Amino acid sequence: MTRIGIVIGSTRPGRKGDRVAEWVRRLATQHAGGVADFELVDLSDHGLPLLDEAVPAASAPGGQPHTRRWAERIGRYDAYIFVTPEYNTAPPASLTNAIDYLHREWGGKPVAYVGYGIYGAVMAVQKLRAQAGVLRMADIGPQVALSLYEDFVDFAEFRPRELHTAEVHRLVDELLAWSRALGALRTAAPPVRQNA
Repeated sequence: MTRIGIVIGSTRPGRKGDRVAEWVRRLATQHAGGVADFELVDLSDHGLPLLDEAVPAASAPGGQPHTRRWAERIGRYDAYIFVTPEYNTAPPASLTNAIDYLHREWGGKPVAYVGYGIYGAVMAVQKLRAQAGVLRMADIGPQVALSLYEDFVDFAEFRPRELHTAEVHRLVDELLAWSRALGALRTAAPPVRQNA
């Protein structure tokens, strides 16, 4: 069975990402009909400090205990959905920091995006797409862009418009198709380079 991690990108107090991610998980699970397992991955549960590995992840696996736990968690998934807010046209530092901790674990896997913000977090997602490319992730096209004006009541209570249900379904369909297509690439991932 395909395993998909739904990464909650914000660790901010009062965040909306946990509610958005649970909505995505529920819709995705219903739509996939048992061919995939969707799990929430909450960054606030992992306690990752600002990147504290002396060697970049592209060169060698991390040695810190929290890095090893994070790598084990992320490495078990076949694909990802990043749920991100937008802060000053960018994704939260918590999400980019968590991504930067790893390298090999991301490669050869598709990633999709659900963003929320004043303009649906489209600028934050653009920055995440660039980061995904460097990590050899397959950045799929469909994106769900939730507006704080139209999908939240008083910028607080999450009440998504019905049109987003079909968007989540399209996102899931494409994510599963890419995950199947990239299966061989994941098994042939290049070895991690060691420092000279």
